[in-house]
Amino acid sequence: MKSLNGIILKSTGGFYYVEVADVVYECKARGIFRKKNNSPRVGDRVKITVPEDGYCSIDEIFPRKNSLKRPPLANIDILVIVVSTAEPSPNYLVIDKMTAAAVDNDIKPVIVVSKSDLKPSDELVSVYKRAGIKAFSYSSESPADALVIKELLKGKTSAFTGNSGVGKSTLLNILYPELSLETGEISEKLGRGRHTTRTVELFKIDGGYVADTPGFSTVDLERYNMIDKENIMFCFPEFKEYLTTCQFTSCSHTCEKGCAIIKAVEEGIIPESRHRSYVAMYNEVKDIKQWQKK
Repeated sequence: MKSLNGIILKSTGGFYYVEVADVVYECKARGIFRKKNNSPRVGDRVKITVPEDGYCSIDEIFPRKNSLKRPPLANIDILVIVVSTAEPSPNYLVIDKMTAAAVDNDIKPVIVVSKSDLKPSDELVSVYKRAGIKAFSYSSESPADALVIKELLKGKTSAFTGNSGVGKSTLLNILYPELSLETGEISEKLGRGRHTTRTVELFKIDGGYVADTPGFSTVDLERYNMIDKENIMFCFPEFKEYLTTCQFTSCSHTCEKGCAIIKAVEEGIIPESRHRSYVAMYNEVKDIKQWQKK
């Protein structure tokens, strides 16, 4: 019997698959985690026991950098949010909910704008660069544009999300051809589009990991990772320097007179679309009680 430290790559049917030095062990989790309502998640760093006979067991979950309820992921470094300039057109509120959910969970959001060959992406990229969020554009006709994105993800644990049709599979295929993703059809290896499964899996690639999350959607982030109204303002990085300069300390930054953030919007410093999203998100949760989120 020996103890080893590793990372959970996959969870399915009550079994966890833990990688230790390129060897994957099939494990069961000890019941104590379920009793404490703290089941292991894909991405968790864990300690396992490997017996001579029988199943390996997960004995300890090391402290998490971050954790998402749905999809059940832990220790994500980067959330790559793929949006398209057209077909489908970008929805700023949807994008901003995803960036806010990432920031609230200590995950670095990165915006990748696809289909720049169909419609210019400059305005969309500019909105997020001005917000202090890394943003890039690429076209399937110019795969070299994706090289800077690949370099950013190297050695990190990343997850990709975005609405159907925005070009996630195309981007992943450009970044990591070894995944053998086929554009225009579902990849059996990644299982994208199979919404009947909640299986989440990490693929070891380019010195890091890429999270395959078939059920990863904006609905998941919004419903299961809801942000408290007091914290939403901190999920918009461009608001930071103005938060202490409003006329009233109780300012909600939605409509008040003397609000420094509203003034920055009027002066064109903060994009109007970002503030509209903030107000919409604030109004959605302002009357929700803590117990209703469980």
